[in-house]
Amino acid sequence: MRRVSSQQDAEEFRLSLRMEANRRSRRLAQGMELGVKSLSNHLLGCLAITALLLDPSNLWGSESPSIFDPATPQATSIRSLFWLVILITGVIFVGVEGLLAFFLYEYSRKKSDPNAEPAQVYGSIPIEVAWTAVPTLIVFVIVMIVVRIEYEVKADAETIPANSIPLRIRVVGHQWWWEYNYFEYDGKPLSMTTANELVIPVGEEGVARPIMLTLESADVCHSYWVPRLSGKTDLIPGRVNELWFETKLAGDYVGQCAEYCGTQHANMLLHVRAVSPDEFEKWLSDQASPAADDPAVAEGKKVFLSETCVNCHTVQGTPAKGRVGPDLTHLMSRHTIAAGMISNTPENLRDWIHDPQDIKPGCLMPAFRLESSKMDLLVKYLGSLK
Repeated sequence: MRRVSSQQDAEEFRLSLRMEANRRSRRLAQGMELGVKSLSNHLLGCLAITALLLDPSNLWGSESPSIFDPATPQATSIRSLFWLVILITGVIFVGVEGLLAFFLYEYSRKKSDPNAEPAQVYGSIPIEVAWTAVPTLIVFVIVMIVVRIEYEVKADAETIPANSIPLRIRVVGHQWWWEYNYFEYDGKPLSMTTANELVIPVGEEGVARPIMLTLESADVCHSYWVPRLSGKTDLIPGRVNELWFETKLAGDYVGQCAEYCGTQHANMLLHVRAVSPDEFEKWLSDQASPAADDPAVAEGKKVFLSETCVNCHTVQGTPAKGRVGPDLTHLMSRHTIAAGMISNTPENLRDWIHDPQDIKPGCLMPAFRLESSKMDLLVKYLGSLK
């Protein structure tokens, strides 16, 4: 403690205390101002995110991956469940915070009688029953609704529409791309493999075309999620899961792997194209045919077959029978390459073959770095696989 030896020293001491108090008050005011600005920025950010959720086309355009723009009955059920849970928890939040604000105001210390104490309640059985029974009832209701929604979206013979025309596809998750094996449509067997882009037919009035997916993994755990079509379903090594949906809305739908699966998990994208039944039939016919054999790109074909491409990739109608990477038989019928990362153009294809690590670091495809003349021939050959 500072010893005050005289009245002058005491006055100087009091003055220094007031100056220090003023400095602290200014710092506190500045901190509160910054806090208010930060809170305002957070609120504006939350409002912006809310706007995107309510109208996701602001960010993603027509290929919105938002659950708030469902295109199937399954996705609609999931959205309804979301809003119901938000409503219930919102009512609870408002009720609890409202009571808290009321009690803070009503039972705060009164200036007129600062020593007064509100009535104390101990061991109230009605209150204890209420705060036990009400949350239990709320949880029970939510669980029952979730079970019902789970039944609606689960792939089961009882949930598939009668007199429908199902399309059955085996989906295999790889690091970091998707393999699609089409094996049955309208009860007729198929034998066709493609990669990364799923093409499906839309239903029509009175004719449902459910899409039945069996989900498997070739390596690690993945999760198949196209928000506008259905919920998440895991792909687990050694296990077969199932997923189904149907839509009457033609268009492009996007999603991605929703289970961390390694370095390029974030770039394991999903692209689903829903087309008319006639267009789908034509696409099936095109995909079932062998690879184009254009004499104009014969030299490029020789380059492809002479390199290690054949160890990993298949091109129907050629000796290339690799199963490690995507089937390239109709490569140029796809809109993207590298599991949706880049557009499927000759320039991007050339860059991808030259060094995939520049585009997708950590992917399992090695760099080729061919001399320019060979690369030109190879890209021209791959460009003919339509």
